[in-house]
Amino acid sequence: MRGAARYGIEHELALLRPDGTLADFTSLSHAEVARIVGELPDLPGGQEDLRIGDAGIRLKRWYAEGYERIDEDGELLRFEPKGIEIRTVVHDSVTAAEAAVAADARTLAGVAGRHGLRPVAFGHHPVRLVYRLDPPPNARERALMADSPEERTAHLHMVTWGPDLNLSFPEAGSDPAVLADAAAKLTYYSPYLVPWSFSSPFRDGRPWGGLSARTSRRTGARPAALAYLAPDAVLPPSDPSLVRHAGIPGEIGRIEFKAFDAVAAIPEEEPADGGGPGLLGALLGLLTGLLLDRTLPGRRRTPDVTAHRHVALRGWSDPAIRAGSQAVLDAAEAALRDRPGHEAGWAMLRERLARRETPADRMLARYRSGGGIAGLSRSPAAGVRGQR
Repeated sequence: MRGAARYGIEHELALLRPDGTLADFTSLSHAEVARIVGELPDLPGGQEDLRIGDAGIRLKRWYAEGYERIDEDGELLRFEPKGIEIRTVVHDSVTAAEAAVAADARTLAGVAGRHGLRPVAFGHHPVRLVYRLDPPPNARERALMADSPEERTAHLHMVTWGPDLNLSFPEAGSDPAVLADAAAKLTYYSPYLVPWSFSSPFRDGRPWGGLSARTSRRTGARPAALAYLAPDAVLPPSDPSLVRHAGIPGEIGRIEFKAFDAVAAIPEEEPADGGGPGLLGALLGLLTGLLLDRTLPGRRRTPDVTAHRHVALRGWSDPAIRAGSQAVLDAAEAALRDRPGHEAGWAMLRERLARRETPADRMLARYRSGGGIAGLSRSPAAGVRGQR
């Protein structure tokens, strides 16, 4: 990659009820989410870089995120929500993209609060392990699932949340080989990138033994990174996908990193105290530097499942993982040395790596001290039991 980057953020959020339980697919109705989204501002004109979609669900910067059930004719039968997603338009700087998603997160928090719901950044559902299609998929749905690896594993996203961090480099053009190479680089180094975001230490109603249930279950079955090519480009086969065709012209050239756990855009979204703002922007800067770097040679077309499961369990307690994260951070910072605006992000990432501190570590410390955690109704002393 070369030149200046442009940025967009897709920010998935779970919704918390006043009693401390997550409003998930078992209890959250599309009507509830639609009432919240209905009070939020419409998209202004000229937003060519945001896809609307055939079902008409993505008409705003905020929209219901979930699973679409369709009938045998391919028509939308019903929509089962898991929360709300915020997406920004494309911005020319990390600072602008992060400010935009934070402003929209504050707006969402205010509207959702009037409806008795609090947006919260959870990487994995702390209680429920699986989402099952009920009734089972019909023939049309089964055919759709067979169409791509991502459709086949779409059910996994119903118990997980996380950002899609989007970058494009207009000066680098839209050469399919260049874009695929960029996605392959992010895929290779993903195990060393994701620990900064780990925020899913709970599963089945209790600590599961690691730091990222989301990474352990998703990455490998689903992509770590995707590049979006022109509709006439040849797609090299991979499972999960490394590249896909753009749905709108504004998507051509986009490189999307999909493996981070959920990250709070504003303090109110934190599942545990102490996170503070700035991590989303720091991670965007890290991805930018890594793609501009010309020293790190690693490439993979599909995520290393074993490596991701290992890092999800051990995090930075493993010296090899710490060394890999340090190498990625050093390379990214060196690649952006002459570009101001990333200093605060580098400081945050270096400090957290040095302290071996992830959001999941803070969540576990709060839980073990008897403090409340969003989505978990009891402390460890109360004998939390898992549910499925």
